[in-house]
Amino acid sequence: MSKMIYGVPHVDADELQQILDDKVRGTIVIDVREPYEYIAGHIPTVPLIPMGEIAEYADDMDKEREYVFICRSGQRSLNVARYFQELGFTNILNYEGGMLAWDKAVVDGPENIIEDFTGMDQLERK
Repeated sequence: MSKMIYGVPHVDADELQQILDDKVRGTIVIDVREPYEYIAGHIPTVPLIPMGEIAEYADDMDKEREYVFICRSGQRSLNVARYFQELGFTNILNYEGGMLAWDKAVVDGPENIIEDFTGMDQLERK
């Protein structure tokens, strides 16, 4: 981990790419921006649950899994990460710098916007 901010470990772009490439690790990566931001450009295969909606689904998420949260600059995702820590999630990471710092593959469109969370399988990378 590159650094700790407000008690949340942060990963940089290279570390996040390693997490995305490691299917065995099983880390759940979630974009917490708004749909229009996600549609304009997001990391391939990463689902979107906007920050304003993710609290609704937290009780249905697996506290034993590792999570990385992403936003535009790293601030909203840090707030989400801290909230999840308060709920008792212990394997929480934030992507430092957000999409502004992402220098790898990006796709546009509504690839994986979660509008009705029905279970962890929606968050798994295919």
